[in-house]
Amino acid sequence: MGGAAQAAETSADTAAVAKIVEVLRAAMVAGDGKVLKAVLHDRLTYSHSDGHLQTKAMVLDELAGKNSFASLALSDQTIDVVGNVAVVRHIFDSVNNLPEGKTSSAHIKVLQVWVKAGKGWKLLARASTPIKA
Repeated sequence: MGGAAQAAETSADTAAVAKIVEVLRAAMVAGDGKVLKAVLHDRLTYSHSDGHLQTKAMVLDELAGKNSFASLALSDQTIDVVGNVAVVRHIFDSVNNLPEGKTSSAHIKVLQVWVKAGKGWKLLARASTPIKA
């Protein structure tokens, strides 16, 4: 593929990845299990900033049908597409709903690895780390 054609494909992939990241964010807030199941890779490894790991089934169990987030915003996002893999980095700011009407918040750096699966993208890996003050 030539330079211009390859650049156009990369640009289209970058836009598609940006869109699916937003779809994932909205599904997490809504607790939309159907969408979450569709965008998470079956071999997902999902690492939290406290170090605990989850599989796709565990993430679905935690989020699907639940109101886990009062709000969730992503900022300072970068997307780097390399072939059929996309590396996404952003700041993840959330207000998390806890039992008894309480909340907590998160302000973390996140790295996502997306893989092109057919015509769409699926989240294969996610890792996060606290932001030091």
